[in-house]
Amino acid sequence: MSTQAEGPSTDQREIDERWMREAIAEARRAEAHGEVPVGAVLVADGAIIARGHNLRERAQDPTAHAELIALKAAAARSRTWRLSGVTVYVTLEPCPMCAGALVNARVDRVVWGAADPKAGATETLYSIGSDERLNHRFEVCAGVLADECGSLLTDFFRRIRAARRGH
Repeated sequence: MSTQAEGPSTDQREIDERWMREAIAEARRAEAHGEVPVGAVLVADGAIIARGHNLRERAQDPTAHAELIALKAAAARSRTWRLSGVTVYVTLEPCPMCAGALVNARVDRVVWGAADPKAGATETLYSIGSDERLNHRFEVCAGVLADECGSLLTDFFRRIRAARRGH
């Protein structure tokens, strides 16, 4: 169920970019709090049903990834853990923990911006969302606004490294 070779239609691409910009806004909120700038929004029926951004440092919680924050909020709002009909927009390719949670939540589609060469679990290193051994699979659309999403991360880590060097 990975991205088709020809890619999404122009209309779908515009929709995906619209919602990814909302995820980018969430990533900027994380960055404003000193968190790694990753943001996520969950969309159903043309509306955002939940938002999240990284909170690992503030919460001192290794599971406080943007996707999990948003999944928990969506489940609470919907009063069900089954989030079928939901598309997840996240600025960074989900890690194994988040990809597993997305499978368990039964989301329909995951759209991500920047690839994660160290932990990407929907395409780069693993394909958890399309693994036929699992009881649920989701469609993946990779690389939406990838440059902008990637720049948020590279700029953030560049600033951290410069601060550590005293520049």
